[in-house]
Amino acid sequence: MTITSNPQLDAFLAELISRPSVTPKDMGCQELIGDKLEALDFEVEQLDFGEVTNLWARRRAKGPVFVFLGHTDVVASGPESEWSSPPFVPEIKHHVMYGRGTADMKGSIAAFLFGLEQFLAEHPEPKGTVAVLLTSDEEGPAVDGTVKVLEVLGERGTQIDYCLVGEPSSKDHLGDQVRVGRRGSLRAELTVNGIQGHTAYPHLADNPVHRFAPALAELVGTTWDEGNEHFPPTTFAVSNLHAGHGPTNVTPGHLRMSCNFRFGTASTDEGLRNRFEAVLERHGVDYEIEWRLAGSPFLTEHGHLVEAVVGAVQAETGEVPRLDTGGGTSDGRFVAPTGAQVVELGPLNASIHKVNEHVSLTDLDALSRIYAGILARLLG
Repeated sequence: MTITSNPQLDAFLAELISRPSVTPKDMGCQELIGDKLEALDFEVEQLDFGEVTNLWARRRAKGPVFVFLGHTDVVASGPESEWSSPPFVPEIKHHVMYGRGTADMKGSIAAFLFGLEQFLAEHPEPKGTVAVLLTSDEEGPAVDGTVKVLEVLGERGTQIDYCLVGEPSSKDHLGDQVRVGRRGSLRAELTVNGIQGHTAYPHLADNPVHRFAPALAELVGTTWDEGNEHFPPTTFAVSNLHAGHGPTNVTPGHLRMSCNFRFGTASTDEGLRNRFEAVLERHGVDYEIEWRLAGSPFLTEHGHLVEAVVGAVQAETGEVPRLDTGGGTSDGRFVAPTGAQVVELGPLNASIHKVNEHVSLTDLDALSRIYAGILARLLG
């Protein structure tokens, strides 16, 4: 591809990056985006809940509903001293912009808008409704964002047919990888109860670490499933483990652990819960547990949206993208259960959540054309 960029897109992205919209703050990003959408004849509405800012905008027409889904919030920058330039002062070097949120995912939002602008200039009367849904609560708890807006849309009878999430999906170069699904995420907060005691008299105590250790070994060594043609095998990971309160001559009375399953359609969240708890029972563990299903797995089969995305990427890059279901979770997990076809396509993901996060402005220029091409194939 020729090394080009769109100066207007670049300037718009720089304005977004300069606003430190760390979850759940939006810092005026959605107002700026709303102004641009209103200039494109979109009806713009704020649907805020608690501290979370949500934008719903649409340009109505008869036919299917296509939604660009994204988030204006970003993760914290970490120590600014470790960045080569201030994280919320966008800096451009060799057609690459540096700053928190450039790749995840304000760059995609800018590409959304300029792709829409190109599409509507070529197709002023699209054969369907084009909409944009943005939240400031994707990187955080994700309870007052996309999921709440979808509840409102459901009450209004609004059905989404196609949803394109702008999460950074590309691996080595733009468009080489497209997410057509995501694994589910099941979290657990486990407390193992014991009896506190003196290290010199362990027989008079019930050490929850000792009690739990064999069970943990079995949990870590368990093959939960073999995966299937669309998803890799389920994984289990411990993220936090704590016992004791400081003194070296006191055995703990409780152990607390946070853990997570990432699973595809070869398992269910209920099945994983039951098997997990069966291990604890088998080892005689006295426990309390809180489960949270952060998202179920979803898969968009080959259909109109996938065909449009593959065609638009190939037209721009000359390559057919790989269809993938890896990575973590996204707000697409809330949209898929409504019956919508959901696909994720965005810039490279190598620098997301890292120091010196960055995005290629050349890639964003091309991405905006890909987005316009997808719309043209579906609603043109």
